[in-house]
Amino acid sequence: MPKSIVTKKILKRFQIEALNKMQVSAFNAISKPSDVVLLAPTGSGKTLAFLLPLLKKMNRKVEGIQCLILTPSRELALQIESVWKKMKTGFKVTTCYGGHSMQDEKNSLKTPPGLLIGTPGRIEDHIHRKTFSTKMIPYLILDEFDKSLELGFQNEMSYIIGKLFNLKQRILVSATSGIEIPSFTRVEKPLVINFSKVKAEYKTLELKLVESPIKDKVQSLFEVLCYIKSDSTLIFVNHRQATERIVAALKSKKVEAHAFHGGMDQDEREKVLLKFRNNTIQFLVATDLAGRGLDIPQVKHVIHYHFPLKEDIYTHRNGRTARQQAEGTAYVIQFVDEELPSYLSPNDFNKLKLEEPFYPPKPSPWTTLFINGGKKTKLSKIDIVGFLSKKGELERGDLGLIEVKAKMSFVAVKTSKVKNLLKKVAKEKMKGKNYRISIAK
Repeated sequence: MPKSIVTKKILKRFQIEALNKMQVSAFNAISKPSDVVLLAPTGSGKTLAFLLPLLKKMNRKVEGIQCLILTPSRELALQIESVWKKMKTGFKVTTCYGGHSMQDEKNSLKTPPGLLIGTPGRIEDHIHRKTFSTKMIPYLILDEFDKSLELGFQNEMSYIIGKLFNLKQRILVSATSGIEIPSFTRVEKPLVINFSKVKAEYKTLELKLVESPIKDKVQSLFEVLCYIKSDSTLIFVNHRQATERIVAALKSKKVEAHAFHGGMDQDEREKVLLKFRNNTIQFLVATDLAGRGLDIPQVKHVIHYHFPLKEDIYTHRNGRTARQQAEGTAYVIQFVDEELPSYLSPNDFNKLKLEEPFYPPKPSPWTTLFINGGKKTKLSKIDIVGFLSKKGELERGDLGLIEVKAKMSFVAVKTSKVKNLLKKVAKEKMKGKNYRISIAK
């Protein structure tokens, strides 16, 4: 069990009293020189499980990249980056992914980070451009390596690993067991930490079944949302076209919902997730792109509008709620003539009987504001809080989540205060500079 002062400080930052059994096992295994395969459910804390022992291995006297983490999605890459930054390790991190400014990435890599995170295609592109050296990187982590294989990144990963001539350790991470490890990873006789079947992380998850009298389940979904009221909710469907159709149907019933799927632009997806995190968006209708690797820890409810095609997808979806012992509820909407998948049993659920009257949930009390400045203009959360509180006359409860990016910032503000706030700060300067502050589109 790790007991260092550094580890204790990091756990305190995450408001965690102690590592769970999986994290302890992973820490002990990764601390050794052997290759490691870590298997554990979504929501069990895998990111911290591999970043803590990685930090222990990194050398502050070494200049250059000490670890490369490959992820199948931009969202997962950004989530790992946010966890690393929250750890306050003192090591620089650079994150590279498609849709992000290549020039910004090249500029960041001129001073090599201790940790490099990226999607396979983008990292391969950087290697071709010779924007960083691969020769001395000792540690490689393939997070959600099964998803990378599923998405067809074999060639990119094989190329990248072939360029890592000084690897001392490879760590493969997945929420799914039974995946064949490709030979190009060069992983032989790994230590396998398998917690994939452990259900303990979901002991606070309540399962409810809702029967729909008609095949189109939109009315039953509407009734469930009326029952839930205003808690943050992820609604899972199997196809991206269904997200847009269901969002439109809910809006016709005066329920403000938003879509999230792989067909959306990256900037649009990131903005939707940001608004979902800060509770400006309460109901998100998503494909299984949202099933893994997203930084949305506060989700209270998951709704399976469509049955997942596989059991592991069902597990990943449910893993978006009841994370790290928080309470949560998963709802399955079943058409009365529809059979449950083989991996589900009626005994798994409490049947929920919904009764009239059905009143649409109230709109979110929060609005997201955009500020055209961020870390590169030396803005911090403290600067923004001080400015909006003093010049905008906001009280403590009027401000929600603040996210400061490289060139822009986003602030959740009580909707009732927005109009007056924008008037008050329109001509005011923050840290001696005029910033454009407006409602985020």
